[in-house]
Amino acid sequence: MKYICIPEPGKVEIREGEAPRPREGYAILRVLYGGICGSDLGTYKGTFPYVSYPRIPGHEFSAQIVHVGANDFGLREGMIVTCNPYFHCGQCYSCRRGFVNCCTYNETMGVQRDGAFCEYISMPVDRIYDGKGLSAKTLAAIEPFCISYHAAKRAQIQPGERVLIVGAGTIGYLAAAAATAMGAHVTICDIAPEKLAFAEKNGVAAHTILNCSQEAFSQAADEITGGDGFDVCMEAVGRADTFLDCINAAAFHGRVIDIGVGKDNLNFFYTIIQKKELAIYGSRNAQKRDFLELIDLVKEGKADLDCVISKVYDFKDAAQAWSDFSAQQGSLLKVMLKFC
Repeated sequence: MKYICIPEPGKVEIREGEAPRPREGYAILRVLYGGICGSDLGTYKGTFPYVSYPRIPGHEFSAQIVHVGANDFGLREGMIVTCNPYFHCGQCYSCRRGFVNCCTYNETMGVQRDGAFCEYISMPVDRIYDGKGLSAKTLAAIEPFCISYHAAKRAQIQPGERVLIVGAGTIGYLAAAAATAMGAHVTICDIAPEKLAFAEKNGVAAHTILNCSQEAFSQAADEITGGDGFDVCMEAVGRADTFLDCINAAAFHGRVIDIGVGKDNLNFFYTIIQKKELAIYGSRNAQKRDFLELIDLVKEGKADLDCVISKVYDFKDAAQAWSDFSAQQGSLLKVMLKFC
């Protein structure tokens, strides 16, 4: 079979290797669509802190089951599915308490272990979820929605609260969609006017902030909140300065949620956390229930994932897809690969 490999930053190659063989407790899947995540882009650019090389990327995908044995999950050959790509150890303190999404020894496909961007993959049956009739392309966008949805649940968003999302890429856009569905008044912030216009047009944000300077950001935040600050601020960029924007824009007794992943250190007057009595949360990965809830939510027509898909490339054109995504981050949301 053919598969995609990033051997080092700046390189994407199509290679050939052995297809997986059947084994007990696993299913063989034919990959259909895969989404290039911001972390996959970071792997390509050499900016993602968790990855090692060489690496087969990919953790957002849909697939068709081509072989599966007897199982307790209702899985059968021919079924179109998506999968949970976060592998946990089952033994650490986080796992023992049920927080498997932030396992101490977490291995996410395409990051700490090889990913799904192959013609065929093998997956444990307990990580495979029925797509319930959703299209293969839509199903491939469930995983990034899970990241955003899990973060919105971490924030405990209540109807009527003012929520700021810093970052209008795919994760930020979907976080805005999740917060809006929870009844919040959402403001989304970015440096790309096209992404802000897209979010406003699709109804996931009541207000937008073009983050062209610190002064412009602060002034807009004050105008939108009447100087009170936001009840919830969610960072979806992965930069030190945008995280600090969230700290500064949060209301007294507000909540700050960090979704973004970056390599930079941040030096700031930390006593602002005590002064404002802020609650600061990290949000990592997602859990099985997030996948199951969102598959139902999208099937019921309560969320549109297809609108975030900007471009689809044949997987054999993967190098071009990464190059284009890197050069056009300001205008592209989700870039996908079609495997068959």
